[in-house]
Amino acid sequence: MMPNKLWNSFTAAPHRVMFFGGAVQAIAVMLWWLYELLTRFGIVGHPATWPIAPVAAHAYLMIYGLFSFFMFGFLMTVFPRWLGGREIPAQRYVPAFLLLMLGAAGFYAGLLDNNNTALLIATACTLLGWGTGLYALLRVLIDTRHPDKRHPTIVFTALSLGWCSLAAYLVWLSNDNAAYLRFAIQGGLWLFLLPVFASVAHRMFPFFTSSALPQYVIRNPNWPWWTLLAASVTHALLQLANAGSWLWVCDFVLSFAALYLSYCWGFYRSLRIPLLAVLHIGFAWMGFAMLLFGIQDLMSVIDAGTVPAWGLAPLHALTIGCFATLLIGMGTRVTLGHSGLPMQVDRPITLMFAGIQLAALLRILADMLPSQGSYWLYVAAAIVWLACFAPWVLRYLPVYLRPRADGQSG
Repeated sequence: MMPNKLWNSFTAAPHRVMFFGGAVQAIAVMLWWLYELLTRFGIVGHPATWPIAPVAAHAYLMIYGLFSFFMFGFLMTVFPRWLGGREIPAQRYVPAFLLLMLGAAGFYAGLLDNNNTALLIATACTLLGWGTGLYALLRVLIDTRHPDKRHPTIVFTALSLGWCSLAAYLVWLSNDNAAYLRFAIQGGLWLFLLPVFASVAHRMFPFFTSSALPQYVIRNPNWPWWTLLAASVTHALLQLANAGSWLWVCDFVLSFAALYLSYCWGFYRSLRIPLLAVLHIGFAWMGFAMLLFGIQDLMSVIDAGTVPAWGLAPLHALTIGCFATLLIGMGTRVTLGHSGLPMQVDRPITLMFAGIQLAALLRILADMLPSQGSYWLYVAAAIVWLACFAPWVLRYLPVYLRPRADGQSG
């Protein structure tokens, strides 16, 4: 294919460029983290040195370097459909993609070169790309007259709060004030990621399920969705206010609301269809993860002053079990549906879906079963992640560079 035709196919739709970036990042973020783990535990060479704490770099790469690509790709595709508006033009999403990619590459360069200035420039570039993507979505939100804009408005608000949290990370890089890093991480998780995933699920999962199970009536009450949003914001505010003794209240409420939605959406019936099951399993992880959060928070209150019993296990149940599973489930669905390919997955992709659950379990057990040799669980979780995402990337990355299989535009 000639270079200009290749570029035209690549930039024909927002999900193509953004999912391409997300696919690359799904491998890159974990390769870097695996290298950090292998050197930290003395498995390979000597402990690596970085310009910032590796945990802070890992949090940034996962929250802002990975999920943002898939979210913008998905939302730039569905916003016009949700609101009955015109497709977002390439001159709005291509610059956003290029800036995000430049920011991602620059961040790795700054880490490997031990250069804090490069990290600052890369984060600023990502912030600019994020803002460019926000503007593209805002134009759709403003220019349409759809009677129900609740879901897109909430999603846009959460993305804007993600931009603010990313800005806080940039400030932390410039002045090393831990308060800004705390806001960047807590805001990224509870004001950005969870509200976006919860809102997209509430908007789309009943539709997906009713289409796949036409004889099954799906309920989709609004109060659990609003409860999820309120509890997530409350969790962030309590964390930032150092009022952790009350976290268990909002976490149990959030868990109940998420599990209730799983029940309403027909969790058990969805398991017979792999492409649908992975979405429901991913969302069910949210309820389970928040249950772990609530139990751990309550244990900390009862036995004040103790180290959290399960460490970061609840957090990784949420980020890997829920967020990563939903990411790969939605990414697969959009890739197939908008590339003119059959809406079905074969055994290798089904095994990959299962492998992500294994990666989540390994990472949870690494904190729940602390021992002298538990570091192998951290390493194993990273390896399983790569073993799952690598085949997905090899399978679908070329799809973004080719015209649609059905000959249609996009």
